[in-house]
Amino acid sequence: MTGSRRKNPSDASEGFEAIEPPRTTELVVGVLSVTVLVEVLGVLSGSEVWLLGLLVFLPGAASALCTVRQTKFVAAWTTLFVTATVLLRDVAEGRWLDRLLLVLLTLALGVTSVYACHRRVRREHEMLRLRSTAAAMQRHILHPLPLVTDDVLVNGVYEPVQEDRLVGGDIYEVVASPWGTRVLIGDVQGKGLAAVGTAFAVIGAFREAAYREPTLTALVDVLDAAVVRHNSYAEHAGDDERFVTALVIGIDAHTEEVQAVNCGHVLPRVMHAGTVTAPPLDSGVPLGLAALALEPTTVGWFEFPEGATLLLSTDGLTETRAADGSFYPVDERLAKHLGLSPTELPQVLYEDARAFAGHGGRHDDVAVLTVRRAPRR
Repeated sequence: MTGSRRKNPSDASEGFEAIEPPRTTELVVGVLSVTVLVEVLGVLSGSEVWLLGLLVFLPGAASALCTVRQTKFVAAWTTLFVTATVLLRDVAEGRWLDRLLLVLLTLALGVTSVYACHRRVRREHEMLRLRSTAAAMQRHILHPLPLVTDDVLVNGVYEPVQEDRLVGGDIYEVVASPWGTRVLIGDVQGKGLAAVGTAFAVIGAFREAAYREPTLTALVDVLDAAVVRHNSYAEHAGDDERFVTALVIGIDAHTEEVQAVNCGHVLPRVMHAGTVTAPPLDSGVPLGLAALALEPTTVGWFEFPEGATLLLSTDGLTETRAADGSFYPVDERLAKHLGLSPTELPQVLYEDARAFAGHGGRHDDVAVLTVRRAPRR
């Protein structure tokens, strides 16, 4: 079974691709073609020497697209060709100072282009190493989809809004416990490394407490305490405090009802028998703000029969906006895709939401999970 997730955290260079240099044959043909073109234009215009200035741009273009060795070749070729043309042709015309300045300028730009190419290549290598480190970090933060337990099969899509970032503000996790499978989906307030730190604190606490705590209310209390502790560390470090919207679901193979605690998160959708319903769960306060709540954490129950698909998402899907400000109609679009498999549905919804937003719309990090009960043995 394969996931529909586009970004796999094991792909270290995903989101950053070094510029692929042209083949040597293509490069030589291109340089010779430009040289011949300049020669022909020079002969036709009668200003052959002065048109040589057009060749000065060749090393600059090579520094942005080629390897260091290829850039050195282009710079050497350009310098030698310009020097030969200036010094060996039309000697009687004089104006040696202008010609000498043209040769020196070509040489200087060639050297500068080689240096710029070396800097570019070194930066690309450094970025690839950083991406490898980020990929290793993400493997500890977000496990690759799909995730399977004895109770459920979880598939989905995780997409940061910035293509050059592996980790966004959305989180998810699935843990098999003695009381069934616990599923977490959440959204950390804010972006950047500080948000990643909060995400790691929540997921780490969930992985440990989901197996230890017998009730979802106790599990959520542990998650809230983890965010509070992380915020205290962040405050001492001068960072902003953050909260996390979350939905925690408990699924037991022995009953068709599932438990859920909603901490200010997007409601789930249950797709079954050609219908889409949103269970009426009470919404509590986000993780990290339990001290401000007027009522204790409560558990809701809803039907999740065999053959149904449970859709979990972050507000990156529900709050996607078109250019005219309208929100993405999740329930309406889900009704049109009821025939899709749980493996296909997350990717289709993600792509549909991006198309709905268009170039002038607004979209955020997106996490979409589909949960199906494992076949009974």
